[in-house]
Amino acid sequence: MNLEEARQRILELVEEINTHDYNYYVLDSPVLSDREYDLLKRELEKLEKKFPQLVTPDSPTQRVGGKPLETFKTVNHGAPMLSLDNAFSVNELRNFVRKIKNIDGNSPLEYVVEPKMDGLAVSLLYESGVLVRGATRGDGYVGEDITHNIRTIKSVPLKLREKVYLEVRGEVYFPHKAFQELNQRRAEEGLPLFANPRNAAAGSMRQLDPAAAASRPLDIFFYGLGSYEGFPFRTHMDMLKYLKGLGLKVNPHTALYSDFDQVMEVCQEWAVKRYELPYEIDGMVIKINDLELQARAGYTARSPRWAVAFKFPAEQVETTVEDIQVSVGRTGALTPIALLTPVKVSGSVVKRASLHNEDILRGKEVKIGDRVIIHKAGEVIPELVKVLTEKRTGKERAFVMPQSCPACGQPVAHLPEEVAIRCMNASCPVQMYERIVHFASRGAMDIEGLGPAAARLLWENRLVEDVADLYYLKKEDLLTLERMGEKSAQNLLDSIEVSKKNPLNKLLYGLGPRFLGEKGSKIIAQHFGSLDRIMSASEEEITAVPEIGPKIAASIVEFFQNPSNRSVVEKLRSAGVNFHRSGEQGEGKEQIFEGRTFVLTGKLEAFSRPEAQSRIENLGGRVTSSVSGNTDYVVAGENPGSKLDQARSLGINVITEAQFQELLENKE
Repeated sequence: MNLEEARQRILELVEEINTHDYNYYVLDSPVLSDREYDLLKRELEKLEKKFPQLVTPDSPTQRVGGKPLETFKTVNHGAPMLSLDNAFSVNELRNFVRKIKNIDGNSPLEYVVEPKMDGLAVSLLYESGVLVRGATRGDGYVGEDITHNIRTIKSVPLKLREKVYLEVRGEVYFPHKAFQELNQRRAEEGLPLFANPRNAAAGSMRQLDPAAAASRPLDIFFYGLGSYEGFPFRTHMDMLKYLKGLGLKVNPHTALYSDFDQVMEVCQEWAVKRYELPYEIDGMVIKINDLELQARAGYTARSPRWAVAFKFPAEQVETTVEDIQVSVGRTGALTPIALLTPVKVSGSVVKRASLHNEDILRGKEVKIGDRVIIHKAGEVIPELVKVLTEKRTGKERAFVMPQSCPACGQPVAHLPEEVAIRCMNASCPVQMYERIVHFASRGAMDIEGLGPAAARLLWENRLVEDVADLYYLKKEDLLTLERMGEKSAQNLLDSIEVSKKNPLNKLLYGLGPRFLGEKGSKIIAQHFGSLDRIMSASEEEITAVPEIGPKIAASIVEFFQNPSNRSVVEKLRSAGVNFHRSGEQGEGKEQIFEGRTFVLTGKLEAFSRPEAQSRIENLGGRVTSSVSGNTDYVVAGENPGSKLDQARSLGINVITEAQFQELLENKE
């Protein structure tokens, strides 16, 4: 394929994949299977790797890229991004309408009503229809540049359907299900929990590493414009329809009303219906539809006069702690769970509330039999707010965390600097089931068809006792399982077989040493090159790897010193699972850059930054963003800037892009 043919095919693939992203993430109406989508993505990645000069900013491969930032830059909003005034009662809403009518006399008003998302307000700038910047609200005039994280949100179009200039406002949010799964993982890893989806969304958008944000399934709704060119809209609804036509996701529950009593009815209806939504809202936003009237109403120093947020009241309910039980997670963390007298809270019946760990259990002084107040943290997670000690009768019983695991009976330990109590038995049956689910997950070995339900079937029927047993399954065994037919059994076996060729980082993450995430697994796999080298590495050697701290290092050493874990590793080896960085059996290419650190500066003509970085890392090197005494090479492209001066002052070897390319051609 020549350059022009590649250019045309890349343009076709970018347009097709972006269309499928829109269908899936915005319309929730996919037309391709995951496999068909992945094949398109892989074809694009292969072409862009071969022709890096053809990579475009709107390519779906550019959603995550680059090294972590050292800090956030500030950016000025093209138009102020102000907050909304709140209304907590019908009277306050009537006052809002009265003030608007004072401006416009008695002309009939139209109201746009939409759910008030409880997330993070952001502003996205498109130039010639291409996303060039994302920013937080900040103080309304100056925000933080979060472009690297905004690009990771699949429902954010990297290129609009028209070549327009506009600054569009939206709300990044965490869907309920994803938030629950995130907090569950953090609890198992002994990490502090997010209080609500809004905090989780804000925390995700303020990650310096875009890969961390990309690992969290965030979403967004767009609701307005900042600065823009052209667009002679007459109404707010016209503007929203236009945004939707550009490919921007607009909340489908936004509606237009001409009667204030209707507005109030809708607000009161949503106060109940909100619990049916897959995301959190904390009120309804009412806006005047007429844009000319919006302009006449104007702004205060902090908010528009033509819009108001009607806030829902928080719901707290009293119930009784009937018992306290302990659950065991994948990493062995023991979590106390309050079993409650069933009670309806925020639209659903609550029977259980996590007490998270022993410290929280003691801090809240919860006893079995206590009357307690509960609510849903962030309208999602049942949380015990406080104990009504004044209602105690003397019949309440104190609860003490067990000294042995409730699942396997083995002793538990409270490790230094951790809040969680853990079962240390690597063969604990509950942990093993959770480990199988984790091992098969997309970020790990990505075994299609092996979700929680299938994993439970395999576990309960004793077809697998550890993750290595997956590679020894036989079709005749699978056909004995409920709802497992000939085709689904073969598909599962095929997917397991394909996973043998996964690169080392996916295997390492799938094995699941505590505190080791996807990013850390990639760094360690890249550094050591093989699982055998990782298993034999000392804590000091692992800590010496850039970006890997002592906590992770100690966990890895402890994991591979465990005889049960080493037995699993040997079973994986015998099954033919890849233990090497490249995804193939063997060490792959000569690691000529092993132990060498590169800095890229200036514009490279033959490579994109991610492509150059990938080429270096595939040969054992690493790329950092700043020049220091530890830098071995600086690759200088066009307009290299201050990094070149730093390199020369430190006596670091500076090579041109041509020299870098020659070096690669000789060694790859």
